[in-house]
Amino acid sequence: MSEPIDEEFGFAPDYDAPIPYMHRIRTYYQTLGYGAPYRWAHYRDVPFTPMTKPLAEATIALITTAAPFRPEAGDQGPGAPYNSAAKFFKVYSGDVRQDHDLRVSHIGIDRNHTTAEDANTWFPLPALREAEARGLFGKLAPRFHGAPTNRSHKTTIEVDAEELLARVREDRADAVLIAGN
Repeated sequence: MSEPIDEEFGFAPDYDAPIPYMHRIRTYYQTLGYGAPYRWAHYRDVPFTPMTKPLAEATIALITTAAPFRPEAGDQGPGAPYNSAAKFFKVYSGDVRQDHDLRVSHIGIDRNHTTAEDANTWFPLPALREAEARGLFGKLAPRFHGAPTNRSHKTTIEVDAEELLARVREDRADAVLIAGN
């Protein structure tokens, strides 16, 4: 007798399906009273700028949406419930040669299927340092930058993105790795 097809091919059970995140967020915003469902910023045409130098010579900047840990803002540890008090509202920067304690309790993540224990998933600075040491790219920019998640397209585009671009240019980065959460 042959095994069922899902066992034969290693398929996940039917209940183990992708989380309908986009649908959930859209309806959540309506439930909060915003009227129209949340609309993600996406564009028909996205400009692509090829790198002007080989990756081995490039300076790479890191941008994250993780928030600096603030003890006074309440529980922000692994498994913490959503914590709006931990949000930040202005772009920040930090020295890439120092260790930093960044958290993601301020972001609407799927807390049923993740524990938020591995900081490398939202702030891969240690991995980038290692990649730099192995020569996988030229060097890290001197600073990383934090991008607020204020849920306002207007603020993100007209304020935060402009500030992030200015800082990345100050750091003379050739490319940016964005760790969005």
